[in-house]
Amino acid sequence: MFTRSAAAVLLAALAAGCGSRTDAPRHGPAHRTAGPSAAGAPHRRAGARSATAASARPFTLVASGDIIPAHPDALGTAQDDAPVHGGYDFRPMLRDVRPVIDGAGLALCHLAAPLGPLDGPFTGYPMLQAPPQVATALKATGFDSCATASNHALDQGVAGVRHTLDVLDTVGLRHTGSARGAAEAARPALLRAPGGARVAQLSYTYGTDGVERPAGEPWAVNLLDARKIVADARAARRAGADIVVVSPHWGTEYRTAPDARQLRLARVLAAARTDGRPDIDLIVGSHTHTPQPYEKVNGTGAGREQDARQQQADLHSGGTWVAYGLGDLIGGTTHDRLGTMSTAARFTFTPPAEAGGRWEITKAEFVPLWWDARAGRVINVNKAIKAGRRDLKPLRRSIRRMVLSRGARKAGLAMGK
Repeated sequence: MFTRSAAAVLLAALAAGCGSRTDAPRHGPAHRTAGPSAAGAPHRRAGARSATAASARPFTLVASGDIIPAHPDALGTAQDDAPVHGGYDFRPMLRDVRPVIDGAGLALCHLAAPLGPLDGPFTGYPMLQAPPQVATALKATGFDSCATASNHALDQGVAGVRHTLDVLDTVGLRHTGSARGAAEAARPALLRAPGGARVAQLSYTYGTDGVERPAGEPWAVNLLDARKIVADARAARRAGADIVVVSPHWGTEYRTAPDARQLRLARVLAAARTDGRPDIDLIVGSHTHTPQPYEKVNGTGAGREQDARQQQADLHSGGTWVAYGLGDLIGGTTHDRLGTMSTAARFTFTPPAEAGGRWEITKAEFVPLWWDARAGRVINVNKAIKAGRRDLKPLRRSIRRMVLSRGARKAGLAMGK
């Protein structure tokens, strides 16, 4: 754990590493106010209700795919963009997607690599370690919270987990999915959305690529377990969460369709209810390196593929939106065309008519994105096409086909700008 002076030194160093730029965003969380830090989030008594009075207002939530900044292409670009020799600046590569992220009420990311010290070394696959300056860029782009549970979370051991979370704390990014101790792991990360809602983000991974969690330190990273996820979601409700978002790191790499485990777990989680109210309001997945379908699921028939009757039931019920895989925002997998595509999931939440009811998703969108490895930039595909990049139309069709392949269009999903 950093001392205050060490944290101040790191913050100054991170800012220096990125350099001062005139294009730095007017980061205006005037429209977005974060709640207390994960380490200091207060518990409410069991059954306590968050304030969702008549004054509550709708807000948008955006979630992006994996951030893998340790790939040589991303590292080289960040070095080239840094005004200070030897530094790293990841902000320019995210500039085109910044309006999507910073324009949301809340923005969630998935950091899929441990962050190292300022002087490195920075390494790619199989044991990742990324420059800490990426945290500065994520904050500047408008992200509020990052999931940190991934198959690479323990690549640098428990010390790497601690350092990563220290860096995120230093730049003011919330985090969930790994922890520095049991007490921190037990507290839900609660975010305050504009309009009054309190949002909990929970994060879990299918595994850690053979690196075992240290004995006696299971809190180092959360593993996928349906019972634990539901228990954590219910604990987040008791702590005051109006909305619970689960960020699972799951699925089969480069597979554009969800695998059997994703389908089964999604239905189990969507079926979980307390007093008739769903325990989980949204599921946004990562790890597959490619966009996968979005789907509205009501949880009936857990463990089985949906038949036509079940699909219709999901479409016409309240249901729970699942984005099985968002792809890689900053790609580490440019050797495969699928690894350059991703989506940003954008959902509008509307407050319940009565206190204690479910915040409903009244608008569901996906924004097609592309990692341009040659330029080292994340591209908003719709924006680029409008500006004349007609060559990106086939890529947009591919993304749309993957995202809509399980009937999401009939459930109301639209492509956003």
